[in-house]
Amino acid sequence: MGVFHRKTPKAELAPAVVTALDLAKGERVLAFAVDDFTRAQVIATTYAIAVVTSAAERTLRRRWLSVDAGVWDPEMAILTVTWADAQPAGRWSMPDQPTLLPETVRERVQASVVLSVRLNLGDRRSGRVAIRQDFATGELISQTILGSSTSPDDPEVQAQVKAALAHLRDQVGLPA
Repeated sequence: MGVFHRKTPKAELAPAVVTALDLAKGERVLAFAVDDFTRAQVIATTYAIAVVTSAAERTLRRRWLSVDAGVWDPEMAILTVTWADAQPAGRWSMPDQPTLLPETVRERVQASVVLSVRLNLGDRRSGRVAIRQDFATGELISQTILGSSTSPDDPEVQAQVKAALAHLRDQVGLPA
């Protein structure tokens, strides 16, 4: 006797939400969830993370290379996304939702990093430099992320950033 398999119904975005996303040519939706706090849709596409409100207005769209990290708290069902430019983090709650958004955020952020190196700055100072890819254009972008207690004006920090970026850019064939 055969075993019956039921497909879990696949959730779909409302047409107005898809319109508000204004997807680029070749861009597609990978995962999404509804934020329990605001009822906005948090959407991961091949090129970016976006937020569309319940009124079908896009309030956020950031390329994956703009995302520093995504942290999933499984107990609270909260996804926190920190930005490479140190803007306030995005925080979305999605309890009781079958979604692959946390995994997709992790995969997209990691995939955008071509090369990365931590800076050895000592004395509770931290930083890293990276070469990341813009998925929409294929362009490679140099990126520096310094910890909150690390001054970008410090000549020692500037020298280490410059040397590390030159080394990474050389490894991927970009001009110094």
